[in-house]
Amino acid sequence: MDLGLAGKRAIITGASKGIGLAVARTLAAEGVYVIGGSRDTSDELKELVAAGQAVEVLVDLSSETGPGQLVAGALNEGPVEVLINNAGAVTPRTNGFVSVADEQWSYTLNLTLMAAVRTARAVLPHMLEGRRGVIINTASVNASLPDPLVVDYSAAKAALVNFSKALSKEVGPHGVRVNTVSPGPVATDLWLGHDGVASTLASTLGGDPGKYEETAVQDTATHRFTTPQEVADLIAFLASDRAANITGADYVIDGGLIQTL
Repeated sequence: MDLGLAGKRAIITGASKGIGLAVARTLAAEGVYVIGGSRDTSDELKELVAAGQAVEVLVDLSSETGPGQLVAGALNEGPVEVLINNAGAVTPRTNGFVSVADEQWSYTLNLTLMAAVRTARAVLPHMLEGRRGVIINTASVNASLPDPLVVDYSAAKAALVNFSKALSKEVGPHGVRVNTVSPGPVATDLWLGHDGVASTLASTLGGDPGKYEETAVQDTATHRFTTPQEVADLIAFLASDRAANITGADYVIDGGLIQTL
């Protein structure tokens, strides 16, 4: 299926690894020029840059100024039709809610919520002027499945979904679409890496990381992790004109983890 994305330019935050990298590769394969913003680079993102399909921008998206700097640099080079807010991080709070300090709450909210707010605020005037644009924010099933183990992350993702829905109502009449994608457990380093959730739980609570990996997906219908590519394919569709009348929606991709209507 031709998504009609060729020739467009997209900002992707958190583009150096995981879901963000999969989205960058997928959009680049569709002919999109990618502006990838992240704190650190990766060999995989550098390959897209070397192929002339992307440019990487090293930026701290949790800072007040980082998102605006990323957008300003992208707009100086040309129009931006698509914004994918994917930056985020999660830290299991194995010592309970009272152990989570204000600084930890602030970091989570800044990276997971405010980075998306600030990036959208910076790019929206440009999109509204052209009466065309797509913003897709990567949320999480934890937005509607609050988990005390990731209490700050759950709260930030819930706020991100709410913000996205509200923004979609404001800008929809002006040609800009806003949607969220909410993955369940995804097979990325965030979950499965050396310092990922499974390894962190194993080192602090005991046991083997494999046990926590199995527990993460035992309540899904498919009994497996979602792949980054599956999330990227959904995001690419929502970014395209094939989804031209979809806005204000939250698309869950979790293997059937959420079982309520």
